[in-house]
Amino acid sequence: MCGIAGLFHLSTPKPVDPARVERMCDAMAHRGPDGHGIWTAPGVGLGHRRLSIIDVAGSPQPMASSDGRAMLVFNGEIYNYRELREELRGLGARFHTDGDSEVILAAWQRWGPDCLLRLHGMFAFAIYDCEARSLFLARDRLGVKPLFYAPLSDGSLAFASELKGLAAHPLLRREADPLAVEDYLAWGYVPDHRSILAGVHKLPAGHSLMLRHDAPLPAPRQWWDVSFAERRKGRAADLEAELLHLLRQAVRSRMVADVPLGAFLSGGVDSSSVVALMAEASSSPVKTCSIGFDVSALDETSYAAQVAERFSTEHLSRVVSPDDYGAADTIAGMFDEPFADGSALPTWRVCQLARENVTVALSGDGADEAFAGYRRHRFQHGEDRLRALVPQALRGPLFGALGAIYPKADWAPRPLRAKATLLALAASSEAGYARAIGITPPELREKLYTPGFLRLRGDYRAEQPFEAMMRAAPARSGLDRAQYADLRFWLPGDILTKVDRTSMSASLEAREPLLDHRLIEFAASLPESMRLRRGEGKWLMKKAMRRYLPDPVLYRQKQGFVTPIAQWFRGPLAGEARAIATSAALARTEWFDSRRLATLGEEHISGRADHSRLLWQLLMLDKSLVGMGIA
Repeated sequence: MCGIAGLFHLSTPKPVDPARVERMCDAMAHRGPDGHGIWTAPGVGLGHRRLSIIDVAGSPQPMASSDGRAMLVFNGEIYNYRELREELRGLGARFHTDGDSEVILAAWQRWGPDCLLRLHGMFAFAIYDCEARSLFLARDRLGVKPLFYAPLSDGSLAFASELKGLAAHPLLRREADPLAVEDYLAWGYVPDHRSILAGVHKLPAGHSLMLRHDAPLPAPRQWWDVSFAERRKGRAADLEAELLHLLRQAVRSRMVADVPLGAFLSGGVDSSSVVALMAEASSSPVKTCSIGFDVSALDETSYAAQVAERFSTEHLSRVVSPDDYGAADTIAGMFDEPFADGSALPTWRVCQLARENVTVALSGDGADEAFAGYRRHRFQHGEDRLRALVPQALRGPLFGALGAIYPKADWAPRPLRAKATLLALAASSEAGYARAIGITPPELREKLYTPGFLRLRGDYRAEQPFEAMMRAAPARSGLDRAQYADLRFWLPGDILTKVDRTSMSASLEAREPLLDHRLIEFAASLPESMRLRRGEGKWLMKKAMRRYLPDPVLYRQKQGFVTPIAQWFRGPLAGEARAIATSAALARTEWFDSRRLATLGEEHISGRADHSRLLWQLLMLDKSLVGMGIA
């Protein structure tokens, strides 16, 4: 696990100053504290920061191919590198190291861009072909590892694992993209199709980019996608056996490391499943860790302790308190772009805890997206059934009117909070799911913005690309389309961004076995009833894991890894809620109505409404603008 950066001249191959590449890498030193390297040639420079995981003493980067014709910088892990190395050796390749980096180079030289189809793992890498004088950038299938890039005014293109790496280059513009602000307010993060800085791009998950001197910047090429269009047939028992085989294969392949390895354990289905399969495959106790909260309704450490005891793990646990709010500036600095997922704080804390004992930790991320484990999947499935029965001409006016007058009862029991459901039923399947997955709905955003910002935003709405993705999905049903959007939009933009930045800030490698692409492709091919049955998500996965985990773990209500921000803003952090309206950074942008922001704070503090997520969004936006030097 590492950090990479580089420069490539798209026009005249001018000399590259190695000091600039070094500064870009140094800005990401947390991603690779164990070593660094720089390589330059006319028109190109590559830089690397290394966190040693495999072949600890060898495999320095940038790495040259055995014939010296190609140079590589690589962030990630290739889990099938040993099998690939043997295949390539049989085809005449020679190897001088025991790591996966040299395997990528040999695969590139044998198969070119098609080598990506043979790589199983998480990765972002750059290969400079000295003969073709081309630079090849690639990102893994699901976007576990990030890659930013931006054309600069001197005719070069800069790339880096994090935005702060690009920001270390003096020619990068520090101007906010107003459409990214609209995206961020809607989703709580800036999706992969945009960046908070105008002119900066993210290479999308499952895409590659081939650059050549004296050629314009091309569009990224998609090399992988997941399809929900086919349905696997077979008995439930046979599909269960196949799933269990894939789960075991995914976990065991991610246990290969030359450094101490462990797992995150929340006590939920997914992390408990990973730990159970690790314990089955390991001859020594698995090292596990969990984070709890000082708000008992949100604390899951007792469940984690039960699972740890069941599998005799070496378990560590720690509690997050409101005092940890003081880390908000640190959190904002990790992400560079505004990022408002409240679970980033406990995720960072569990990464720090894990790093005290291990260098690699396996997580349970990905199963909810693949196997329909979220509550919103149940609602989407049910709402689509009703949409099929009631024509849009009747549904839109009826449910739209009811939703408009129904109170936003944040204080009420969950079954009585019907406003969002009514508004979703009034809309199309795609628009309804966008509302379910979003944070700040369009009608509230309209009230927050100033007239000046509304002119900057124009006709664009954050939901448009999301809905378009759902409509174009290779899928059969509304549930399929919702899960496809989760995997292609939500997962890389929110979940994987959170885990990458928080783990890398602790110099910890996080691995996601439940995002093995073979497992994802299998899940996407399952009949709906194998994913969601009688309101129970992850039906087949839970059935497969019953031999390992008790029903109270498998079938208790999903809680989620959340932070008690609502309570914090009404208690020790009430002053922060009030201060958002007068924030100097937000005020200078002239994007938001300050009176409306002040009202939000007071309504939340008094308990009349729950605006905690929006207040956290605004707070993190404010800190991000300051940190990036935008405002």
